[in-house]
Amino acid sequence: MRRVTVLGLGVLAVVVLIAFVVRYKRPIKDTPPPVVVPQPAVNIKADPFVSMPDNPHWMALLEDYENYVLTSVQKNLAAGVAVAVLRDTTIYLLRGYGISNYESGDSTSIHSIFRLGSVSKCFASVLTGKLVDKGVVSWDDKVTRFLPGFALSNPENTGQLTLRHLLSHTSGLPYHAFTDRIDDGANMDTLIYHLRDLELTGPPGELYSYQNVAYSITSNALEAATGKTYSELMDEEIFGPLRMEEASMTFDDLVNDERRAKPHFYSRSGWKAMRISTTYYNAAPAGGINASISDMARFIQALNGDDLLSDSTREEIFKPFIKATARNRNFRRWKRSTGSYYGLGWRVLTFKDDTLAYHGGFVNGYRGEVAIRREDRIAVCVLVNSAGYFADNAIPEFFIRYQKKEKEIKDWEAVNPVRIAP
Repeated sequence: MRRVTVLGLGVLAVVVLIAFVVRYKRPIKDTPPPVVVPQPAVNIKADPFVSMPDNPHWMALLEDYENYVLTSVQKNLAAGVAVAVLRDTTIYLLRGYGISNYESGDSTSIHSIFRLGSVSKCFASVLTGKLVDKGVVSWDDKVTRFLPGFALSNPENTGQLTLRHLLSHTSGLPYHAFTDRIDDGANMDTLIYHLRDLELTGPPGELYSYQNVAYSITSNALEAATGKTYSELMDEEIFGPLRMEEASMTFDDLVNDERRAKPHFYSRSGWKAMRISTTYYNAAPAGGINASISDMARFIQALNGDDLLSDSTREEIFKPFIKATARNRNFRRWKRSTGSYYGLGWRVLTFKDDTLAYHGGFVNGYRGEVAIRREDRIAVCVLVNSAGYFADNAIPEFFIRYQKKEKEIKDWEAVNPVRIAP
């Protein structure tokens, strides 16, 4: 009788296990998302800051890439996506896909606002570059010029530290030191003060060591140099002149804007919206900017143009400054990299016959990716309100497609010059 009971319990356990597997091992495709028809693209003819594309091979590339993005959203590889593609100063693709908020059902548009995470670092270096061009600061100004009370553990190294070192992650401070404290919302002035307690890995300028707290000293220095807040400087020098109308730098700005895209994660029952956190708004240069894809398109357009920065300043920002250990493994699907460097606020990825200025960002479930192919100023920006495979591969996938059509595009343009709007 006991053996029968044990056998019966065993059978029952197997039945329960099978039921569990059937219940929880359903493939993602069994939970279809809402309709994800892409939002209308920006009206190129009506917008005065773009020109009309003509090259059929280039347009075929954009169509192919759009299909990739849309298919990825339909497969639940991303909740909501916003994409911008530019050549030189022309915006050729500007569109939203998927859902910005699964709770409300709002679609992602070109005005949906995302958190940029570490893509904010690109803005800090460009803002500094604007002040360099105006003669307010120089890249090699000592930090102690602006912050006399600042100190590292080594007095000699304290006197050596410059704005260039902050923006290139070559401060000599340990990798990601105090980043966990930023995550906890610690006071930034307190964290900067306690950098003096850390043992240095080397003199400033010699070693790459990604450092969010040290990077954020940039705002303190620029504020001391100008008498204006970092937010005021960004508004006056970048957001305002470039008509970045959805861009902002505070938690309240984002949560109080109806156009915000909420961060999401994927569960067994589908996409779930997450709470927007205050993380990294206390470290604005390192990760505190909110922006739409329209904002990002205008920012990239200005970087590719001649009016935002002098040629020498732009080259200084994008010039490889320090060898940087970075995975960037997703780009291997496009080409094998010959080197990974950090410039000033931008990563610089080199390939046998290509160079990309690139940065990625992740914060609070949001992903931002931006890359500019310096040779011909082809640029791609992708904003996503969920982490995962799509966000990792969205930019490499564009350049994989571009490489396949590059010869056709250039051959066509050799005899049919691209028409530029007046």
